[in-house]
Amino acid sequence: MTTLYELEQHDDFIARHIGPNAADTAAMLQTVGAESLDALIDSTVPASIRLPAPLAIDGSRSEAETLAYLKQLARQNVVAKSYIGMGYYDTVVPPVILRNVLENPGWYTAYTPYQPEISQGRLEGLLNYQQMVTDLTGMDIANASLLDEATAAAEAMTLCKRSNKLKSDKFFVGADVHPQTIDVLKTRAEHFGFELIIGNPYSELAGQEVFGVLLQYPGTTGEVGDIEALIKQAHAQKALVCVASDLMALVMLKAPGEMGADVVVGNSQRFGVPMAFGGPHAAFFATKDAFKRTMPGRVIGVSIDSHGKQALRMAMQTREQHIRREKATSNICTAQALLANMAGFYAVYHGAEGLKTIAGRIHRLTNILAKGLQQKGVTLLNDTWFDTVVVERTSPPNPLSLTGEGGQERVHSSSPSPVKERGAGGEVLHACINFRHFPDGNIGISIDERKTRADIAELFDVLLGAGHGLDVDALDAAVVAEGFSGIPSGYQRTSDFLTHPVFNSHHSESEMLRYLKRLENKDFSLAHGMIPLGSCTMKLNATTEMMPVTWSEFADIHPFAPQEQTVGYRAMIKELEDWLVEITGYDAISMQPNSGAQGEYAGLVAIRRYQASIGQAHRDVCLIPSSAHGTNPASAAMVSLKVVVVECDANGNVDVADLRAKAEKHAANLSCLMVTYPSTHGVFEQDIVEICDIVHQFGGQVYMDGANMNAQVGLSKPGKMGSDVSHLNLHKTFAIPHGGGGPGMGPIGVKAHLAPFLSSHAVTPPDGVAPGNSAVSAAPYGSGAILPISWAYIKLMGAAGLQRATEMAILNANYIMQRLAEHYPVLFRGANGRVAHECIIDIRPLKAASGIDESDIAKRLMDYGFHAPTMSFPVAGTLMIEPTESEPKEELDRFCDAMIAIREEIRKVQEGVWPADNNPLVNAPHTLDDLVNAWERPYSQTEAVFPQGVSPTAKYWPTVNRIDNVYGDRNLVCSCPSVDSYR
Repeated sequence: MTTLYELEQHDDFIARHIGPNAADTAAMLQTVGAESLDALIDSTVPASIRLPAPLAIDGSRSEAETLAYLKQLARQNVVAKSYIGMGYYDTVVPPVILRNVLENPGWYTAYTPYQPEISQGRLEGLLNYQQMVTDLTGMDIANASLLDEATAAAEAMTLCKRSNKLKSDKFFVGADVHPQTIDVLKTRAEHFGFELIIGNPYSELAGQEVFGVLLQYPGTTGEVGDIEALIKQAHAQKALVCVASDLMALVMLKAPGEMGADVVVGNSQRFGVPMAFGGPHAAFFATKDAFKRTMPGRVIGVSIDSHGKQALRMAMQTREQHIRREKATSNICTAQALLANMAGFYAVYHGAEGLKTIAGRIHRLTNILAKGLQQKGVTLLNDTWFDTVVVERTSPPNPLSLTGEGGQERVHSSSPSPVKERGAGGEVLHACINFRHFPDGNIGISIDERKTRADIAELFDVLLGAGHGLDVDALDAAVVAEGFSGIPSGYQRTSDFLTHPVFNSHHSESEMLRYLKRLENKDFSLAHGMIPLGSCTMKLNATTEMMPVTWSEFADIHPFAPQEQTVGYRAMIKELEDWLVEITGYDAISMQPNSGAQGEYAGLVAIRRYQASIGQAHRDVCLIPSSAHGTNPASAAMVSLKVVVVECDANGNVDVADLRAKAEKHAANLSCLMVTYPSTHGVFEQDIVEICDIVHQFGGQVYMDGANMNAQVGLSKPGKMGSDVSHLNLHKTFAIPHGGGGPGMGPIGVKAHLAPFLSSHAVTPPDGVAPGNSAVSAAPYGSGAILPISWAYIKLMGAAGLQRATEMAILNANYIMQRLAEHYPVLFRGANGRVAHECIIDIRPLKAASGIDESDIAKRLMDYGFHAPTMSFPVAGTLMIEPTESEPKEELDRFCDAMIAIREEIRKVQEGVWPADNNPLVNAPHTLDDLVNAWERPYSQTEAVFPQGVSPTAKYWPTVNRIDNVYGDRNLVCSCPSVDSYR
């Protein structure tokens, strides 16, 4: 008889998340030759690392329960009116973009556009973003976004170093740069051996021999300084100049590029992206044409397809860290694509005139505020501004202030503000206003697009008290009549921007909706089918997990809000940290890194800080297996470690003898080993415990790359097998979506001895982290607003569900491997012939026999309605396949059937039935253009576009043919095509 409890648990999220049902699982086990799922796991995962007991995490909760509990936590946050600024502003997210992009799985479940033929929609969105940035900054070229403003500034510093012939290791930072940016610069500079000089550039830059300068425009205090003179002065001293700026301010201010800046960076958050407790947001990075080949990050370029039709793709430097490894210019391998697209669409929706209206109103309200305060004798510490003024604390004193954590001021309005009902406790608070509170007691006030005349009137009441006698409308009339403005003479923008047709065609909601839908229809996402990329874990991003991201209690919180206003956020994060500690076997978690590569960097920084603290700062050798992710050696280089490559054996495992020999050889200077587990070759190495022991024996630390954690959760723990630190890709194992190329989160877990060396934050130190250590990200908790996704995933799955997900991921991978093994060579297998969560098939023998390579197979899969597996990584000439636990057997079979059918097509090429240079593989993908043009090929149109197993009613159509990458690299165009190209 079914129990009442079982009836109450009818909403079984585990069954909804995991693809194969019981009958499918039994059939798949029979195919792989395992008596049970337990037997399969026993033959796959080494006994030496298996957990003796289940995870100490509660059981699965229903979707309704999970959302109700998370809403209780969310209500403990206070959504205040924020005047804090510092690069984060309240903004209006156009509902057409909110619903059709941010909340749309067609946009947020897509993968990085490494296969451009099925990514033209988001590539166009990112090209719009790049055009918007280059227009507003006045620079020649921009990338498709970086992680946040602070890390973009750090990348700008390193670009200056490698582009400047001066031998100086000094970098000058204006004291008016945002404090969180200076904090991240300190971390980066320390480990590159740079000396930061922080001072007033107007009085302290002269005579300094520095390789670069960073200025903020407008400054963190709101001042619009004479940076043109500073740029000329710095150039005269042979320094390159970086300017951190604000895109909304640049609508009204003279562009830095027009003043000679070499690099311009900033945050596009206020272009229609919520503050989100610090992220995710798309940072921008723009530079001169002369530096385009050393610019970090992804760059979208214009090329042509095989028919000569214009097509978009990612340019060469996008993956240069995988190619150049420790010689790479950066370890960045991700972006904030979803958020960059949102910011670009904000500009498309509003156009230049709309942005001028928004920026003009922000500046006008700031002028009204400044004029009113000045009339009442209040001292303003800046006499120029765009949106920010600083009020001297003693003029007049505010009788109703409470200083909050993190240097902000929480003010309860004395005016008749609406009462706000609060959380489960029923407490009642007045509406809150958050100012920025400087260490000297002065108050910063930043105005944004959500503020109104009523808000300015409320500010007067709060700052001046009742009976001040100021009238906003009268002040506004005076501002207009007098031409009163905070923008200094000569710094008003006169140049045009956003003149391209795309920014002048979609201003009604109907036009915008249809434009967004047209772009979405060009892209392949998880909404269409399986994305079987190895090492990327494209699993289900459940709707329930995604919903809280846009709740106001999470979306509309400033990252530096007082701690009493973020109680719910920090409680949620603490629960997530505790779960991750239990899952990983580490002792502490840092949530700050906001990408996997940044997690690698943060983990290595913790190791280097620890070793320095025990007198071993000289340890600078990093052992890295030849199979490692390209970001591993690039991250090692970023903390000045010397990379020594450890060989792998014929089975793809780390060569333990070679490891031991090199660890012993470098024992005096051995800092660490970076190892991925399960290996990048897709197997559980039997000797992982011995590998960790060897490194420790010779004085090193073990960094375990957590990219493949989806094969460990509930079965083993990296912290229990000998590793000291790991990063966790929350956008892989823990269900945060890939967003078409970002956002991501890469928190790190560490053993107790490394915990004191985790990154803190100069403005708002994270809970449980010792203050003083400089930061790796602009916000204390990285991209805080997407953490509820992973929290909800773990809550919904519970201990049993998490373990079952891991087991099913392993079963699905072995099922695909077994079905394909008769048709393609499988490159690596574990001790019992099993693979872990992914398998690698070797295309090199087929290429030798037929001329067909892995790229041809990848493109042909598009005709069958699939995204390609990972190409040529970690071994050139291979395909790495990871199905994840979320795909049902029907989809796995559809993929295997397609791969087997493609193998038969290759056989026809081998046997001469189809010419080597004219067959469905080398001509793939096929588009509607192929059907409407003359058909002169040795195979039929049906074979081209409706190959075996593809239904005409469910056909996915690529919108361009195969893209010419060589043409794109030789003709690097990274801005919107000219109007003529549309004629």
